[in-house]
Amino acid sequence: QLQLVESGGGLVQPGGSLRLSCAAAGFTLDYAVIGWFRQAPGKEREGVSCMSSSGDSVNYVDSVKGRFTISRDNAKKMVYLQMNSLKPEDTAVYYCAVDFNSLRSATVRHMCPPADDYDYWGQGTQVTVSS
Repeated sequence: QLQLVESGGGLVQPGGSLRLSCAAAGFTLDYAVIGWFRQAPGKEREGVSCMSSSGDSVNYVDSVKGRFTISRDNAKKMVYLQMNSLKPEDTAVYYCAVDFNSLRSATVRHMCPPADDYDYWGQGTQVTVSS
């Protein structure tokens, strides 16, 4: 069964940190572009970050630059999103996704692939930033 499973969400105070994990099952991540998205209540889904298949290119939405870090461990088939200095506006359900079209890796340094380009999605994990 092909699936992505996120974990690591929770309730954290403003200024705190969380590390989201995304485990892939049934497929390899070696040639995939990986991405993290989020959706807050009443808002549209937003791309947060992405990483090329080789890991040498990353991109972030402006609102998380300098605070979030995307990473991957292909051997473990894991994707991560380290989130520091969290703000209440970071509250959302966070999703990981994979795009198997490795050709799009070349575009990552300019922009992340749009949501429609991704082939598989996780079920999401809730992140709540509140005092």
